[in-house]
Amino acid sequence: MSSMSTRVAGAQGVGGLEPPGQGLARPGVTTRLLACLDIFLSEPLRHLPAEELGRCRFLVGANGVLLVCAVLFLFYVPSSPFPLVLGAVGGVCGAGFAASLVLLRRSGSARIPALLLCTVLTGGYLVTGLRMRDPYAGTHAVCMLIPMLSVYLLGTRLGFVFTALGALCVGVVLPLSNTANSHIWARGLFAGLFMLGAWALSWLIIAARDHANAALVRALRSLRENEAKLTSLLENTEDIVCSVDAEGRLIAANPALEEMYRELIGMELSPGDPLFPERAPEALRQRWRECTAQVFAGKRVRFEASPSRLKRPRVLDISLNPVHDVAGRVVGMTVFGRDITDRKEAEARLGEMHRSLLDVSRQAGMAEMATGVLHNVGNALNSVNVSVNVLAERLHQSRVPGLKKATDLMAGHAADLGAFLTEDGRGRQLPAYLSALAEQLTGERVELLDEVRTLQKSVEHIKSVVSMQQEHARFSGVVERLELSSLLDDALRLHAVSFERLGIKVRREYTAGLLVRVDRHKLLQILLNLLSNARHALLESGRADKHLIIRVERLAAERLRIAVQDNGVGIAPEDAPRLFTQGFTTKKDGHGFGLHISALAAAEMDAFLSCTSGGRGQGATFTMDMPISGEESRA
Repeated sequence: MSSMSTRVAGAQGVGGLEPPGQGLARPGVTTRLLACLDIFLSEPLRHLPAEELGRCRFLVGANGVLLVCAVLFLFYVPSSPFPLVLGAVGGVCGAGFAASLVLLRRSGSARIPALLLCTVLTGGYLVTGLRMRDPYAGTHAVCMLIPMLSVYLLGTRLGFVFTALGALCVGVVLPLSNTANSHIWARGLFAGLFMLGAWALSWLIIAARDHANAALVRALRSLRENEAKLTSLLENTEDIVCSVDAEGRLIAANPALEEMYRELIGMELSPGDPLFPERAPEALRQRWRECTAQVFAGKRVRFEASPSRLKRPRVLDISLNPVHDVAGRVVGMTVFGRDITDRKEAEARLGEMHRSLLDVSRQAGMAEMATGVLHNVGNALNSVNVSVNVLAERLHQSRVPGLKKATDLMAGHAADLGAFLTEDGRGRQLPAYLSALAEQLTGERVELLDEVRTLQKSVEHIKSVVSMQQEHARFSGVVERLELSSLLDDALRLHAVSFERLGIKVRREYTAGLLVRVDRHKLLQILLNLLSNARHALLESGRADKHLIIRVERLAAERLRIAVQDNGVGIAPEDAPRLFTQGFTTKKDGHGFGLHISALAAAEMDAFLSCTSGGRGQGATFTMDMPISGEESRA
């Protein structure tokens, strides 16, 4: 088998119609009967289209039946009132029917034999009726046989000629040749009308049959054209296609399957053979039996396979579909296979690219966090530096050396300290000096303590920022249950200094206690990106009243929404659809990566990131719908 030209046995072409009577008799009896009729047909007549062949067979049958009737009529002639006339009529009719059969055997056309039959039949009827002057001739069965045979065999016009002759004879000539009896006239006229009615009905039947046959021929032609298109499609497709009967035997297959079959099994594929013979690998046969069992149970089976015996490694997407008859029983199945090797390789490359993108996104998130950490630590170090400079300056300007001089002076007059303090001019000034010095040193102490507290706060801030960064970095890639408000506060804390310096007022619309089960690092990375975008939008707006709102809302039993809303520059409507695509940015120094990796990270958490904006200058709201998957609250 070289193509899809294999067909189910018994299929018919468009060349003709199914022989009549197929449903009324057993196929063997009908076949033998038609073969007997074909004996009387010439070779050209046997190769006519089915409709013309059927008319020829009918003509043979009609000649045969009428010939038998003519012979039987000759047995009746001796006892009739007009033996000579009727004998001559019977002999001529029998000879005419026999001659029609001979012409069918020798002629290449059935037109003359049909004309001979109708002429002999009509002429015999007219001669007999006129010679016998039988007023009841209109009731003879030949009256109905003439219009039906002539219309079917010769067509509507010639059929009308023979019918009109018969009707004229029955309805006018015979009543005139008899007595002017009103009953005879009525009987004759009605017989003539019935003959014309039989001609009209025969014409309607033939017209309806021709119309139905024409529609059938058009349908069969369309079916053949569609079948040719389908066959061409299946033969030229690179997908494997075949059909199998209920016994697992092959019905038809396309060239793609044949080529793969030769590689896989090592033999030619033939219709009627099992699709996987005994020489096929047992593992393959076992898999085939399991799949076919499901298909014949009415299920559709689809799987991927990578046969090792093929010349080049390929991945096939195999689909097995049951074929049902009109009663709903599974009578076979179709097998479709598509080579998805390229798609699998593309998916592998895409997966590798996705993993690389995620790694880059994590690094970008870590860089964003590190930038926030360095920014906060840098500001804190500035405060530390200021405090240290103030302490150094105050210590440099301290009056503690004056105290040392006073104590040295007192130590030099330790023997006469009382007289020195009362009689010596310097001694009399010393108590007042010490009092003033003590007061000044007390003030210096307070100032130094204030600076030390400021220094302690800055050091504590540096410690908390570094500790928070270490805490989040340690849980990267791990899904854990955590308090959402705490994570939001950490994200805001990393931007707190820049928000304060830019005059951005932050409003928190969430409460503590809500637990979620997420990847801490991914969620923090998304929040930092959203807060960074909001900061840039507020900075570019140039507004004096910069507002940023962080809101958490419950959507359903197991989902919540985090919203980051600002009143910054907003987003143009034409930019909104491309906002989360890689490489798109509206910033002069942007890379178009932050929102894209945030959307990817959100998708990995079964979350959805979106944005709404009223347009330029109207601000924007970024929202993330995410699952809770944890305890709702500690309270």
